[in-house]
Amino acid sequence: MEVVHKIGRRKTAVARVYVSEGSGNITVNKRDLNDYFTTGTLQYKVKQPFTLTETDGNYDVKVNVFGGGITGQAEAVRLALSRAMCEIDAENRGILKPEGLLTRDPRMVERKKFGQKKARKKFQFSKR
Repeated sequence: MEVVHKIGRRKTAVARVYVSEGSGNITVNKRDLNDYFTTGTLQYKVKQPFTLTETDGNYDVKVNVFGGGITGQAEAVRLALSRAMCEIDAENRGILKPEGLLTRDPRMVERKKFGQKKARKKFQFSKR
């Protein structure tokens, strides 16, 4: 099996994932997964595609992720890994799609508009 390359995005975070057969090592920005994503929730989110497809420890993963916050990055990695698992085996799509792991979350920060304080907040209005 050759290296599978996929991209995942969430808010302003972009994750490039390189999946190859191996012993289950996950490296994020040249650091171990547990060093980069310190909380258990984020580690669970990243490993979710492997857990659902029951392929824990079968693949080595190299991740390059930048932009956004730590949660957005974890979810971007999850989307990229889910896409990679679908390319490796088409049957994985039926497992991951009902869980919502193949859906790109479109929610982004709304831009600030001119003549307003923030995206939706207005300057204080004085009638008199």
